[in-house]
Amino acid sequence: MTTTKLDLTGLKCPLPALKTRKALKTITPGDFLEVHCTDPLSVIDIPNLIRETGDKVEITERVETRIVFLIEKANRPIEKANV
Repeated sequence: MTTTKLDLTGLKCPLPALKTRKALKTITPGDFLEVHCTDPLSVIDIPNLIRETGDKVEITERVETRIVFLIEKANRPIEKANV
């Protein structure tokens, strides 16, 4: 297992979520993506993205003005139900 770090400090919504989604596409299942943000809206946007992708947020912490997410890449995406 490896951890890839993604520094998104200084970026405003929606860029942190968009760049996190793009980075998750390059991560191998079982590996981790550590995302550093300063946008207060990322505490809403990134967990919503993770629910959508089927991955898992392992740790969320706040260090001064920085918000850190540790995301584990899932083995497969969540299948959408046909409505």
